[in-house]
Amino acid sequence: MENIENVFEEWNTYAESKKLIERNINIESIKSNSRLKIISISGVRRSGKTSILLILHNLLKKQNEKVAYVNLEDSRIKNDKEVLDKIIKWFGDRGYLLLDEITSVNDWESWLSRNHEMLKGKLKLIVSSSRSNLIFPIKSLRGRILSNELYPLSFKEFLDFKKFKIEKTTAGIGKIEKLLSEYLIYGGFPETVLIEDNSEKIRLIDSYFKDIISLDVAEIAKENISTVELFGKYVIESSYFSASKCLNFFKSAGYKIAKQTLLNIEKSSEEGYLFFFIPINSNTIKDRSQYPRKAYLGDTGFMYAISGKKDIGKLFENAVFLELKRRLPKNVKINYWRNKQGSEVDFVIKEGLKTKEIIQVCYDITGEKTKSREIKGIVACSKELKSGRGLIITKELEEEKTFEGIKIKYIPLWKWLLEDKKF
Repeated sequence: MENIENVFEEWNTYAESKKLIERNINIESIKSNSRLKIISISGVRRSGKTSILLILHNLLKKQNEKVAYVNLEDSRIKNDKEVLDKIIKWFGDRGYLLLDEITSVNDWESWLSRNHEMLKGKLKLIVSSSRSNLIFPIKSLRGRILSNELYPLSFKEFLDFKKFKIEKTTAGIGKIEKLLSEYLIYGGFPETVLIEDNSEKIRLIDSYFKDIISLDVAEIAKENISTVELFGKYVIESSYFSASKCLNFFKSAGYKIAKQTLLNIEKSSEEGYLFFFIPINSNTIKDRSQYPRKAYLGDTGFMYAISGKKDIGKLFENAVFLELKRRLPKNVKINYWRNKQGSEVDFVIKEGLKTKEIIQVCYDITGEKTKSREIKGIVACSKELKSGRGLIITKELEEEKTFEGIKIKYIPLWKWLLEDKKF
């Protein structure tokens, strides 16, 4: 049997040898926070969590810090019940320990809790997982973890991976718009962005989808893979998710399944970052649970790769949602808004009871009927929530106007995605 320390050394050497495209990492913030907290990085499979840890490893190494990286999904070590203690014996009790896919190994929760308490300030733990159970940890870890969620590449990062230099000339904007179309259709998984052949991109995204279904969602939900895969295909085809309507769909497909099972798969698909579901804006739990939830994909590339459809309007909205997830702090929530007259707004950003922003997304707003509908929704929502302003993200229109005392700003999607705005 291979010496386990040799495996640790092998992974650490691998980390030192990797040269990767930089991503947006605040190394000083991570160093500062890791003195008191376990730093966790979680997100959908293949979004770049390993790359983030490898980049962190090399940044810390350049600053002459003691640091080591180990990938715990390695089949040679993941089934060893004492692997985490053996890593400490090998590495020591001081420095930065980067543990990739920590949820793959035995008793990881109590090990983290114990070692954080005993070695706080000396051993800095930075860990990753493909599941959100590090975002909402078990009781023993509450208050000990500082969570960071990683999504597929932002449009800014996508352009960096393409080595594209932004030029806001007419020709430059044309190139940005062309790249935006590619970004929307094939998504932001780092590996797919670097592939030139579109057929190969689709093949890879399809394999990611199946891996997330089988290795994360089905496992979390403890359900049959084929059931979860059918659920996934249903959500991709839907703008809204209702467990009752989904139940009817399954019954029509010949499945005997309980409504609670579908709700369990819905929750598990969010924990695996495959889909996200946002509730209607309401102060009552009853409304938030009874009204359909708007459904969004963990990566826009799933739509075309799995369904074969290019619904640019839905992809526009999905890209905005994912960017909001990247930008928003944990205490700020995303809802959608609808009134009894049927007017709707895509996103209401709220911090507690305070409305931070009202956002409408409309790919093509050139038609007067469409423009009137979007404005009507923004105005009605702004008045009800006492906001006084709204934002409409569209293909190319850029202007500001006031309607019924409500200031409305129009901005092209590419420009909004490149903003450095925080809420």
